[in-house]
Amino acid sequence: MELVLWTPWRDMFTLRNRINNLFEDVFPPARTQDDASFWNWSPVVDIFEEKDQIVIKAELPGVEKKDISLDVKGRILTLRGERSSDREVSEESYYRRERVFGRFERAFTLPMEVSVDQVSADFKDGILKIEIPKPEEYKPKQIAIN
Repeated sequence: MELVLWTPWRDMFTLRNRINNLFEDVFPPARTQDDASFWNWSPVVDIFEEKDQIVIKAELPGVEKKDISLDVKGRILTLRGERSSDREVSEESYYRRERVFGRFERAFTLPMEVSVDQVSADFKDGILKIEIPKPEEYKPKQIAIN
């Protein structure tokens, strides 16, 4: 059996966090439009590599194409946009509101510098697909054996 150093303060903080979580589950904190954390959101992405390109797929449900911006500078690709809230329902009519709205920004460091002219993006059914062709020096090459 291993001896473990007991630190009572750590246990106190753990207990406090558990109690706080219990109360937040039962009585969720009221959120207002001024609560910045409620309005900030970050779309989820998948980034993967194919033979000749790197592909980024971002889920942007409820975002319109005109509200999306994509920039490439050096090795940094930046995705910005905004999802507008539904103003057709008054705040007092909600029982629960979990969807978040507002501006977002994600920046990704690419493994190599790319030609901006060759980057392509397609937005369909709430999914933004960005295709970044690899430069020739990064593409796999077949070597002939003599």
